[in-house]
This record gives sequence, structure tokens and C-alpha cells, in this order.
Amino acid sequence: MIPAGQQEQAEQLRLVERRGQPGPQLYLLGRRWALRVLWELRDGPVGARDLRQRCDSMSSSVLYQRLRELSAAGLIDRSSDDRYTLTPVGSSLSTAIAPLDAWAQAWAQAPR
Repeated sequence: MIPAGQQEQAEQLRLVERRGQPGPQLYLLGRRWALRVLWELRDGPVGARDLRQRCDSMSSSVLYQRLRELSAAGLIDRSSDDRYTLTPVGSSLSTAIAPLDAWAQAWAQAPR
């Protein structure tokens, strides 16, 4: 029997396959660390250890869970040398994330 939490995650990943519906994709991108992993892969292939360091040393279990989910969604690939890279669809998402990065940088510099 699959634990309830894992069943929910598996169901959400199956929903991601319904490409015409934005809800599942937003669920995946809203998961902890998902956008950060995609952002860190924007400049080219990165190994898991380096990716974990770039992501403020997130736990390895969370990292590998996100990598599996993003791979299942077709956003990243793993190369034969065990480095992760964005797929063409993942790369196109990087261009959508860039304005969010610009906003975050402006917000960080704004007086409070």
C-alpha cells in the first residue's frame, strides 16, 4: 500500500501530463524548490551535488524528489554523465521566470 502523501504526489504528476490544463503545471512549479532548481539549470548542465549547493544545501531527498518530478514533466533531462539540464520546454520556462527574477531583485533593493 502506498502512503497517502506519496499517492497524492503520484496523482499530481499524472495530472501534469495533461498539458492543456495549467493547474497541474502550476502545482508542480509551486512545489518547494522547483523553480529554484529550474533557475539554477538555466545556464547549462549541473551535477546533483553542485545543484544542491546552489540551492542553499537543500536536503538531498527533496532535491532528488524535485528532479524526478521535473523530469517526469519533461522539463529537465539527466545526461549520461549524471548532470541535469533543461529540455527545450524547460528552457522556454526559463524565459518566463526571468521577469520574476528581475522583480525579486528590484524588491530586494527597494527601501523599506
